Amino acid sequence: VLFSSMLNAWETGTWDITQMSYMPSNALLSMALAMKLGLAPLHFWLPEVLQGSTLFTALIIVTWQKLAPMSLIYLTINNLNPTILLILGLLSSIIGGWGGLNQTQTRKIMAYSSIANLGWMATIASIMTNIMVMNLLIYLVMTMALFSFLIVSKSKTIQDTTMTWALSPAMTIMMTFLLLSLGGLPPMTGFAPKWLILEELTTQNLIPMAVLMAMFSLLSLFFYTRL
Repeated sequence: VLFSSMLNAWETGTWDITQMSYMPSNALLSMALAMKLGLAPLHFWLPEVLQGSTLFTALIIVTWQKLAPMSLIYLTINNLNPTILLILGLLSSIIGGWGGLNQTQTRKIMAYSSIANLGWMATIASIMTNIMVMNLLIYLVMTMALFSFLIVSKSKTIQDTTMTWALSPAMTIMMTFLLLSLGGLPPMTGFAPKWLILEELTTQNLIPMAVLMAMFSLLSLFFYTRL
């Protein structure tokens, strides 16, 4: 991020990040923010870091740490290349869906969930930022609630989550609803932003992309149901 700002300042003479008109700087900034967010193909650090962290640290990484890069995307969206964001978003939704299928650790599953959800946000960022902000807020609330359940029940693997019914049936039911909502199953809360994103993509004549993203969101929904 700093390097892209320096490059832009060298070429244009301004340090204002919202006035970045130099294309290589914009591309560098997009890649830097993608790495901070854990968007594919710069996502490789996220599942491993989450797996090596405590549940509380993992919660901070997939929620609080996303606010700064998402704010930067919001501020610089007029200068960022929409094609790069669309490609990053599509790759993230694909890899987020595929990557979570064979996981047994809850933290790795939540890492791939984060990659997939942020992919949806990156896709809509250049088209309509209001939907991106709404999607981010819903994602943060649901992820924080889900991690709270995992912390309380000390569930670190899929096997552990099967034991939560004995601990608290109400908590298990709530966790199930949260997972289905995070996967975007109608009529849950998480379905609304995905539906709006698909609607906007269709309006912009990006129908093949909308179809692909809808299909790969089913993979995410499948690995949520395994929990």
